[in-house]
Amino acid sequence: MEPAVTVRVPATAANLGPGFDSCGLALGWYDTITATRTEAGLEVDLSGEGADSLPRDETHLVVSCIRQGLTDLGSEVDGLRLRAHNTIPHGKGLGSSASAIVVGLAAAWGLARPGQDLDRDWLVRLSGRLEGHPDNSSAAVLGGFVVAWEQTRTGTARAVRLPVAEQVAALVYVPDLVLPTHAARGMLPSQVPHADAARNASRAALLTVALTQRPDLLWDATEDWLHQSQRAPRLGDSYALLTELRGRGHAAVIAGAGPTVLVLGERDRLAELAEVNRPGFRAELLAVGDGVSFVP
Repeated sequence: MEPAVTVRVPATAANLGPGFDSCGLALGWYDTITATRTEAGLEVDLSGEGADSLPRDETHLVVSCIRQGLTDLGSEVDGLRLRAHNTIPHGKGLGSSASAIVVGLAAAWGLARPGQDLDRDWLVRLSGRLEGHPDNSSAAVLGGFVVAWEQTRTGTARAVRLPVAEQVAALVYVPDLVLPTHAARGMLPSQVPHADAARNASRAALLTVALTQRPDLLWDATEDWLHQSQRAPRLGDSYALLTELRGRGHAAVIAGAGPTVLVLGERDRLAELAEVNRPGFRAELLAVGDGVSFVP
């Protein structure tokens, strides 16, 4: 039999309001791939999201990350077959690129180290380096709520997972609009007022308390002054929805670079909110997600 590994990876939401480039949350929304060693060549079979537009050669992000992961582990394959079923929307702020990087590297580990437990520290470091900022990628690796950073002395990505309060769930409003991350980052100013930075720091600290112990503080804990309003001109109807939801007391944020709107709160309240029709948006009520894992 040809050696193969099947891997499942979650969608993620970064920033969560004030935790710009540092806080991330795994969501219960998954892509699954199977990578198989073959004698020669490359075969890529895609279904679901992006099946009509993604490349089927070595430039496919999952393929390139499998190759990079194998090289880092001192292993190679003569040939590779990739089967990928994608459900995570692309270009919506739900971490599809980070998930592709993480699932590719995890598959590389499974092929190079069959039967060995996944080294999640290795995966955080390498996925953070390839992604460029470790908030989304670390959430995909570890699951749950993560605080991620780049170690100043070494430049290495690091992350810790914190337990999420049992009653917390996530509601996402996914619009038709696509917003590439690089376009959204281009709208951010190079400098911010000291007072705004101080306010964001206080809310980011509060966010760790709200998500782990005090969900009643989530509205205060998700206030932001650094990136959401600055991106408003590119967010279409998403920013108006964000403003409306926050005005009604919901802890709404822009997921990652957007344009998806993420609402954090107790599941029962979010379930009621999800029943309200929002033209132009697809609503999905999600549990907090698990980290990347091998599927038997």
